Amino acid sequence: MSGLLGGSAAPVIVAALAGIALAAAGAWLTVIDPWYAALRVPAWKPPDWAFGPIWTVIIGLAAAAGVLAWNAAPAGPARTWLLVAFAGNGALHVAWSGLFFRLRRPDWALAEVAALWLSIAVLMLVVGRHSGTGVLLLLPYLLWVGVAACLNWSIVRLNGPF
Repeated sequence: MSGLLGGSAAPVIVAALAGIALAAAGAWLTVIDPWYAALRVPAWKPPDWAFGPIWTVIIGLAAAAGVLAWNAAPAGPARTWLLVAFAGNGALHVAWSGLFFRLRRPDWALAEVAALWLSIAVLMLVVGRHSGTGVLLLLPYLLWVGVAACLNWSIVRLNGPF
C-alpha cells in the first residue's frame, strides 16, 4: 500500500471517489429493460451478471494506475496531463452507457466505443511516462473495451438499423 499512498492518502481518496462516481454514473445509465432484453446478441456474450464485477475490478485497477502515476509524476504539467487524460476517459466511459442504454442507439455507441478505446490507449501513454505498473493495471481495461466493442458491433449487426 505504501506504493499507492506515496506519503499522502489524498490521491487514493480522490481516485476512490472518482471510481465510485464513475461506476455509479455508469450503473445509473445502464437500464436492463424490455428493449435491451429483446436485442439479439451473439452466443459468446457474457452473462449480464458478469458485467458489474468485471467493471468494478477494471475501475479499481484504473484508479490504482492513476494513483501510482500521480505519485511518481512531478507536480505541474505532468499531473495536469494525467487529470486531463483520466477526465476525458471518464467522460467517454460514461457516455457509452448513455448512448447505448438511455438513447437506445447501439450504432452511435459503436462509434463512441472507438473513441473510448483510443482514450484508454492515450491514458496508457500518459500513465506510462510515470509508472510501468500503472500501464499494466490499465491493460485489462483496454482489452475489455475491445471485447465490448466487438459485442457492440455484433448487436448492431444483428439488430440494426436503429
